This record gives sequence, structure tokens and C-alpha cells, in this order.
Amino acid sequence: MLKTYSTLNRRSFLKRSAAGVGALAAPALISSKALASSGEINFMGWAGYPKLTEEVFPAFEKATGIKVNFTEQPDQDALFAQAKVAIESGGVDVSEPTIDRWAGWDSNGLLQPFDESKLAMSNYLPGLADGAAGERSRKDGKLYYLPSNWGTESLVVKEGDAKLSTPPSLGDLFNPENQVVVRPHSTLAAMGRWLDAQGKLPFPWLDGYTDMDKMVQLWDIALAEAIKAKGNVVQWWSGENDANAGFTANGATVGLNWDSTGYNLRNDGYKFIAPVEGAFAWHQGFILMKNAVNVEQAHEFVKFISTPEGAAGWATAFSSNPVAKGAYELMGPDVAKFYGEFLTAETSKSLWWWPEQSAEFIAKRGEYADKYKSA
Repeated sequence: MLKTYSTLNRRSFLKRSAAGVGALAAPALISSKALASSGEINFMGWAGYPKLTEEVFPAFEKATGIKVNFTEQPDQDALFAQAKVAIESGGVDVSEPTIDRWAGWDSNGLLQPFDESKLAMSNYLPGLADGAAGERSRKDGKLYYLPSNWGTESLVVKEGDAKLSTPPSLGDLFNPENQVVVRPHSTLAAMGRWLDAQGKLPFPWLDGYTDMDKMVQLWDIALAEAIKAKGNVVQWWSGENDANAGFTANGATVGLNWDSTGYNLRNDGYKFIAPVEGAFAWHQGFILMKNAVNVEQAHEFVKFISTPEGAAGWATAFSSNPVAKGAYELMGPDVAKFYGEFLTAETSKSLWWWPEQSAEFIAKRGEYADKYKSA
């Protein structure tokens, strides 16, 4: 299971000395078919991570001869929207949603399965491409999703200014004494989980992810309560750049943000901490577009990110966790220190993994997020 993996491997990782990511340029086996066609790949991914273009893509090109044409999008909704355009117009071979979202892409006719014979499935750390996550990555036995990196969404707090409970809680996001930068749908989920922990919901919060009738009842409650506390929101975020700006430009003292935000602000008086209810955890990965032109190259790209060098570079770019065996040893001491302070044995055990979310759920969730923003 993912929780077992995260606890054990992070603990062992923190005992190791880091050697940096200089080995990214190590050679990789490359299919002759991949180089016989275009020698390039069209990748659509997340904006705000400059090391992808500065380090990882050049390393991949040096190792394989394949050039990456990169299209950046700010968030998951934008990735999905542009993928629907690309299924008609072309221009995207591979993209990078999270594991809870790829089924919605598939139900919209956007995906084709990977050919496992062209990959290196044994490269992945246990629990990421097999086990429960592996089952969630398949349909009818075919593989549609491969992990790229994973991490958490938790509390970023301004030291000395944030007003925190003892222990810190998701409820601190709704304390009027805090100025917050939040993502609408995550904040509604945080409200729901906070209310659930207090026994204030008619059903467990997780029931809403599998039963749409219960989803409406639960999210109605979460929305009403979140609107009451909305006065302390100083900025909404959907991607890395606006999340950082919420703190550095608009004076937020608390946020519910990715670990990459916490990492980027670690030297500016901010801490990344886990709430008592447990940090949200996400699992990000690659999908292959149904109309992909550079299919051989796409498999080589995914396979490269499953090597220690590729996985370490990808995770370093996102300030997150790598997916490959041997990758932790290649990541730098700053990353080790950051995750060592945040991910203790206790906080690892309490990680709350985003459940699978159907297209119907996502659409309804978007309605609630819009109502929250506009209220």
C-alpha cells in the first residue's frame, strides 16, 4: 500500500547521504524505432517548474537523442481542457494528471494504454506502480497510467505570525486571525475533513467520493461553513506561481499548499507542517494520448523517468518524491532536510490520499468551488 511505502522509504532515505542529481546525463537504452521517426515528443505538463526545461529535458535528450516540446499549463483543469482540444487538433503525445483524475480523461476518449513491453516496470519503488496504486492505474487489465512523482498538500505557515491550534489543524485555515492562500476545491475538502474529525457530518467524508447523493449533502455542508469563514482568504491559487505570490506579495500567514510551495519558501520564514487530521497526499503520473504521434518516443520518455537519474531529476524539479528505486540517493541535502522535518513516522502514517474521482464528481466539485469563490 502507498502509506506503507511512504513511511518506510522516507525513513530509509533520510539516513542516506545525498549525491546531487549530476548523474542525470547517464546514458539510457533507446529503441531504434523511436529515433527512426521524428526524434521528438510533445509533452503537456505543469507550469512553474523551471528545472524541467533547464535540467531534466536536456538530460533526456542527451541520453536518448529525443527532444521534448513542452507545453505548460497552470493546473489540472487546464491540462484536461487542453487535452480535449488536442484530441481534435493534435500536438500532445503525453501529459501528467494525477492518479485520481486519469479515469475522467479516459471516459472522455482521450487515452490509449501503454505497451508494458516497452517500459521497465521493475524500476518503480514498491507501491507506486503495483499494489493498490497499480490496480488504480489499469482498466480491463491494460496500463493507462505510470507514476512520475508524488507528494503532499499541507499547511504552509508564517513563523511567528500564524495562529495555530495545538496541535495544528485544518481548522486553522478558517481562523479569522489568519490570512490564507488556498485552492477552492482543496479548501472545501479540508473543511469536510475537519468537520468529519469533529463528528459533525451525517456521513463519513469519504462516502461522498463514491455516492453522488451523499456527495451533494456533504459538500453543501462544507460549502456553507467555508463561506462563513471566507473573509480571511487573501488569494486563491491553482498553480505554483500564484501560491507563492499569496505569501510573498499578499501577506498570507497560512495556506493549504503543495510541498513544493513549502520547499520554495523554506528560507523565507515559512514552515511546512502536517495538520493533526493528516496531510493530503497526491500521486502524479503520465498518460498516453489516443492520437499520440510519437508513441515510441513517449514510451522512452516515461521509461527514462523511471530510472534513478530521471526520477531524481523529476522529483527535484517538483520538490517532491521520486518513483524509482535508487533515486533518493541522488537527491540533494536540502530536499532531505525539508522532508526529514516534515515527514516523520507519525505524519507519514496519517497521510490522506486523494480518492479516485469520477468525471461526474469532478464536474460537481467544480460547481462547488465556483460557488465558494463567487460567494
